[in-house]
Amino acid sequence: MGVRNQTRVVEFVFLGFSGIPNSHLYLFLPFLAIYLITVLGNLMIFILIQLDSSLHTPMYYFLSHLSFLDICISSVTVPKILVNFLHQRQTITYNQCLAQMFFLISFTGTEAAVLGVMAYDRYAAICKPLHYSHLMSTKVCSMLALAAWVWGALDSALHTALSTTLSFCGVNQIHHILCDVPPLLKIACSDTHVNEMTVRIASYFVAGGPFLFIILSYSLILRSILKIRSTTGKCKAFSTCASHLIVVVIYYGNALINYNRSVTGGDSLEAATLVSIMYCMISPMLNPLIYSLRNKEVKGALKKVLGSWRKTTHHHTIS
Repeated sequence: MGVRNQTRVVEFVFLGFSGIPNSHLYLFLPFLAIYLITVLGNLMIFILIQLDSSLHTPMYYFLSHLSFLDICISSVTVPKILVNFLHQRQTITYNQCLAQMFFLISFTGTEAAVLGVMAYDRYAAICKPLHYSHLMSTKVCSMLALAAWVWGALDSALHTALSTTLSFCGVNQIHHILCDVPPLLKIACSDTHVNEMTVRIASYFVAGGPFLFIILSYSLILRSILKIRSTTGKCKAFSTCASHLIVVVIYYGNALINYNRSVTGGDSLEAATLVSIMYCMISPMLNPLIYSLRNKEVKGALKKVLGSWRKTTHHHTIS
């Protein structure tokens, strides 16, 4: 164990799977399968949106960002877990820990902002249909996407910078399966008051801000839908929002449980591990399934691309 000012460790040990004997034997293949499904599913959505011109709309533009973010969130955490399973050592270096934390916070913060922007897109489409092309022009969409990425990166940079000031006094065992701010604060021996206040304030703004915006957007959407006289029109309007609402509930449900548990120090290590798996692995895997199974346009684009691929393959076979 190395030291900087007698306090800095060079390696951390994850204890998240310590309660599962021979966890590397039982969990490697399931985790690998989840990771592959996540990457392939989100990559399919991302590629379909790029290839099919019928999906070149603001809603699918932001969906492509969401799919890319889900790949990133999963790739920041799962490969390291898989490598540790293979080596049968649940460790991570100090610098890798900070890097993992930076990218994880950045991507999850950006995803919260993208979900908020997607709610605004649905509001513009349903409540302001005559002004939709102006409100969600290509330039506006690009600026909103850039703002979402900057939103997450700035929040992450702040947390990571503050984490570099922590001292650990030789303690290097993290009660978690990944590097995040709350688990590091628990084992720090230096004053963490500023860090804890920053976590709470940033949570209100970075996650809470988009969430309140989503609630406001859907309140206005609901009011507009209720004014529609035909049942068919109401159902059609609701269907355009259903997939996004499901993703929002899953994202914020997991995020709320994860961060409330981490900050308050509640629940067992096993519960903490399960919540983290749900937040960083299961949610990114479910999102493409939600959008592809419920969305006729995505399913239509997939059939079109597969049909084109089969024709090309058949043509080359004949030639």
